[in-house]
Amino acid sequence: MTPILGFLLGLGLLVFGAEALVRGASRLAAAIGMSSLAIGLTVVAFGTSAPELAVSLKASLAGQTDVSLGNVIGSNTFNVLAILGLAALITPLRVHSLLVRRDIPVMIGVSLLAWLLAADGVIGRADAAGLIVVFLGYSVWLFRSSAAPGDGDEPAAAGARGSLLAAGGAVAVGLAALVVGARLLVDAAVQMATAAGVDEVVIGLTIVAAGTSLPEVVTSVVASLRGERDIAVGNIVGSNLFNLLCVLGAAGLSAPEGVPAASAVLRFDFPVMVVAAVVCLPLAWTRGTIDRWEGALLLAGYLVYVGLLVSWAT
Repeated sequence: MTPILGFLLGLGLLVFGAEALVRGASRLAAAIGMSSLAIGLTVVAFGTSAPELAVSLKASLAGQTDVSLGNVIGSNTFNVLAILGLAALITPLRVHSLLVRRDIPVMIGVSLLAWLLAADGVIGRADAAGLIVVFLGYSVWLFRSSAAPGDGDEPAAAGARGSLLAAGGAVAVGLAALVVGARLLVDAAVQMATAAGVDEVVIGLTIVAAGTSLPEVVTSVVASLRGERDIAVGNIVGSNLFNLLCVLGAAGLSAPEGVPAASAVLRFDFPVMVVAAVVCLPLAWTRGTIDRWEGALLLAGYLVYVGLLVSWAT
C-alpha cells in the first residue's frame, strides 16, 4: 500500500469510527437526560477527539513522540482558529454563558499549564500523570455543575435514544475503526514526511492535526447549521481540554522517556495555541455571540499560521 493510499484509508476510518462512536455515545447520554451543552462538552467532544487520542498513543508507543505533541498542539490551534472560525462564518454562534464563565477560562488555564510543564523540554510521566488527574477532576466538576439546577439549559431530547445494544455496538465499531485508522494514518504520515524531507513535528502540526480534527469539523458545522450552537462551541472547547489533559497525559504516560518538546515548538507553536485560546474569551464575551466577521478573522489567522509553518519547513 502506498503512503498516500494508506493515509487516505486511515483518515476515512478515523472519520467513520468517530461518527459511529459519537452516535452511540450520544444515544447513551440522551438516555440519562444530559443537557445539550453538557453533551457537547463531554460525549461529543471526547468522542470527536478519540482520533487524536488513538493517533498520539500509537505515535508514542512507536517512539514517534514528536507526532504526539505536534498532533495535540496542532489540533487545538486548528479547532479554535479553523473550525470555530468556519462555523461562525456559516452562521453567528451564540455562546452559552457557562462557557464564558467556566469552560473557556479553564481551557486558557490548561493551555498555560501544558506550556509550563513542557518548558523544561519534556513532558515526563509525572507531568502526564498530573494532566490526567486534572482531567478527572475537571470531568467530575463538569458533570456535577451541569446537573445543578438553574444552568440555563434544557435536557437533551431523548427521541434518538435507540436500544442500549445498538448504541454499544456503534461504540465498539467506532473504537475498532479508530485503532486501525490511527495506525494507517501515522505510518503513512511518517513515510511521507521522511520522503519529502519534512520534519515530523510539522507533519503532526498540520496534516495529522487537521486530519484527526475532521470529526470536530463535521460536528461543529452541522451543529451550527441545525441551530445546535451549544454543541458547536462546546464541542471545540471540550475537545481542546480533552486533547491537553487526556491525550497529552496518556501519550506522556505511554512514552518511556516522556514527550519531548522541541525549542521551536516552545517558542512558536505553544504560544500560538495559547493565544488562540485566550482570543476565545473576548470574542465570546461580547454580546455572547461570535459573529461572521470574527469567524473570518479566526480563519485568516489559521491560514497565516500554516503559511508560516510551510515556509519555514521548505
